[in-house]
Amino acid sequence: MVGMETFPKIISVDDHTVEPPHVWRDRLPSKYQDIGPRIVRAPLKEMTFVGGKFAPKMGAAGDEGPIADWWVYEDLHRPLTRLDTAVGYDRDEVKLEAITYERMRPGSYDVRERLSDMDVNHVQSALCFPTFPRFCGQTFTEAKDRELGLLCVRAYNDWMVEEWCGPDAHGRLIPLAIVPLWDAELAAEEVRRNAARGVRAVCFSEIPPRLGLPSVHGDDWDPFLRACDETGTVIAMHIGSSSKMPSTSADAPPAVGSTLTFANCCFSMVDWLMSGKFDRFPGLRIMYAEGQIGWIPYILERADVVWEENRGWGGIADKVLKPPSELFARHVYGCFFDDAFGLRNVDAIGVPNVLYETDYPHSDSTWPKSKEVGEAQMGHLDPDVVERIVRGNAIDLLGLTPEGLWADAPGGPGSGPPSGATS
Repeated sequence: MVGMETFPKIISVDDHTVEPPHVWRDRLPSKYQDIGPRIVRAPLKEMTFVGGKFAPKMGAAGDEGPIADWWVYEDLHRPLTRLDTAVGYDRDEVKLEAITYERMRPGSYDVRERLSDMDVNHVQSALCFPTFPRFCGQTFTEAKDRELGLLCVRAYNDWMVEEWCGPDAHGRLIPLAIVPLWDAELAAEEVRRNAARGVRAVCFSEIPPRLGLPSVHGDDWDPFLRACDETGTVIAMHIGSSSKMPSTSADAPPAVGSTLTFANCCFSMVDWLMSGKFDRFPGLRIMYAEGQIGWIPYILERADVVWEENRGWGGIADKVLKPPSELFARHVYGCFFDDAFGLRNVDAIGVPNVLYETDYPHSDSTWPKSKEVGEAQMGHLDPDVVERIVRGNAIDLLGLTPEGLWADAPGGPGSGPPSGATS
């Protein structure tokens, strides 16, 4: 059994950053200051989250309602919410409400405070998904001004690399890029631009057609996939990155969708396994953040049966050349923060394909007890298996140093002077 004193330092592959107000204000040309993403303090008029859809309404100055900080961008108004940053609050206090920066834990948006909260939680390093851009940058894909949208994507990635994962992070924060999803060629360029400075992961949608984008079954995404293949960039898909959480009806309460959060990952993984992309791009690797893992063994079993018995009429005989379970073992990673059932069946998934996460600072986060949760659920596993799940697999997948740090961090381990600089 793995004891308290021997549990490995965690590398979390799914945490989140709440972007500070200056990210785009400091990086966009002056002509975009009034329409680019900016924070406005205003009252909340109304906010609902029903049937998997989030719908807030911003009030005008002087209106009644709780005061919140809102991201305003073109016609979009999105408040900061308690669900964005719930750590430090009792579970019964975590409600659907709009908040200000002052009402969130500073580690949500401040690098040094984040590192302190990671220390409290036995976390060495963390990969962080966006908040305002949403989980795959779809905020900018939905915008009207494509030129501005591309500038916003690049500004976010520059902030992610240079500041969030910059010198103050000491290599402990691992960069995760976004791309302009509306153009696969531009997306490929952004993958290569960031890979050149050590970024090893990029966000993508679990189900692109729900964003009005092509599926993975055609050739539309090939330039992007080729760039990821050639640069060793991992495609990271977070639950909700299709802008709609799974639900059953328009009036279903959020608890229904919260129970079914894995479902989009399940649909997405079958899409990829039956797409033929892993045969065409043999270096591709994809990961599912916050999707949990307990559902995976049956899906692999069923997919193999379909491939073996139904591929002739199933439209995959000429493109899926290996059993889906074999493709999964080589290309797919499942991520979990609390899944005792999955861990009891981890051999049916494959130890090398499982990654640990803490989901800081979201309402589902196990902070500050991620180590205790891991110990309780992994106590039956051999220490070397726990080491692989908690940190070793992430080190290999994300190209980290043996110590679990981002090697290319500005001022961090393995980094030299910036391009064009003198030492």
